[in-house]
Amino acid sequence: MIRACLSALALVLPLAAHAQGGVGSALPGTAAEARGTGDLGVVIERATGSVLVVDQSDRAALCRVEGLGDLSHASLTFSPDERFAYVFGRDGGLSKVDILTCTLENRVVQAGNAIGGAISDDGKLVAVSNYEPGGVKVFDADTLEQVADIPMGSKTVGLADAPGSRFVVATWDTGEVWVLDHSADPADPQVTQVKGVGANPYDALMTSDGRTYIVGLFGEKGLTTIDLWADPPRPRRILPDYGKNQPDLPVYKMPHLQGWTLAGSTYALPAVGLHQVLWADAASGAETGRTDVAGQPVFVTARPDGRELWVNFATPDNGTVQVIDGMTREVKQTLQPGKGILHMEFTPRGREVWLSARDDDKVVILDTRTYEKLGEIEARAPSGIFFTTRAHRTGL
Repeated sequence: MIRACLSALALVLPLAAHAQGGVGSALPGTAAEARGTGDLGVVIERATGSVLVVDQSDRAALCRVEGLGDLSHASLTFSPDERFAYVFGRDGGLSKVDILTCTLENRVVQAGNAIGGAISDDGKLVAVSNYEPGGVKVFDADTLEQVADIPMGSKTVGLADAPGSRFVVATWDTGEVWVLDHSADPADPQVTQVKGVGANPYDALMTSDGRTYIVGLFGEKGLTTIDLWADPPRPRRILPDYGKNQPDLPVYKMPHLQGWTLAGSTYALPAVGLHQVLWADAASGAETGRTDVAGQPVFVTARPDGRELWVNFATPDNGTVQVIDGMTREVKQTLQPGKGILHMEFTPRGREVWLSARDDDKVVILDTRTYEKLGEIEARAPSGIFFTTRAHRTGL
């Protein structure tokens, strides 16, 4: 009992953000204090291989952690206790960051070119999706020691967690989906291959209930859904005709399906090579409409209540953000919040939206009801913004 009390006390004692070996530094004016993690977030600084730890309530940066390698196309996930961020770098680096002490706990370079990762639902395993040499590698979340290496003969994309210590991933070269079940033996997962998914999957996402895996296709029109509750799971095509009679535009940036939304019973998805947001019935997969937008959408992100969808765009329209009414499906607001808007993240209840303005070196914070600017935070070429609420959501 005494030991348990001492351990709990240690977690709430003031934690100083400090610099050791150049990996972490407190920002000017930051005071050491006891704090929880539920109000924190992490911003990727893509140009400098660093991340910024931020506080939502204060709309302020707390500290910077450096030495994370190539973050030009980086993502991250959180441990279940919201204390550790696992950052997946483009150079194959997997970094474990303590966001309370602002230190780089560990870092391994596990591949030559990586594209993202996920953490298992029990928080024990971290998986990384690789371009070079391909396949998926799985690591112990505590030590970052390698647990499993699953070659797939292909680049892999769209890695997501699923309930029951499982990961799901799509293969770019072979058009398959692999389900990796680590529940019985983490080092030797049971593998289920779903073939015939479609040509060149470029990204994928998991619905929040962990049931449906949705795959975007670059090599052909349409998307594919897989019901993971089915035995065996089989691919089902949706939106096969979108853009069929329209010339493709040059694709300046691949859209991210992680920016999809489910508005009521309808999916809203970014179109590849078109200036449109696509709507499809979630049950049947049938197209139910399209919304013309200002450019090629990258993220179509729902406010947590689903009432609005916020859309950002690829170059040359990446200074524009549009807001779509979830009921009418019409654009209700066009904003110019900054230059090079790469990512958007809502606070958990949707009162604010934080936008990374890469070319302005800042994060811009807007009120989602009035669209007024509430604040901004200096950041070095920011891209992804991730709040710790993600720790408790499947597929993120």
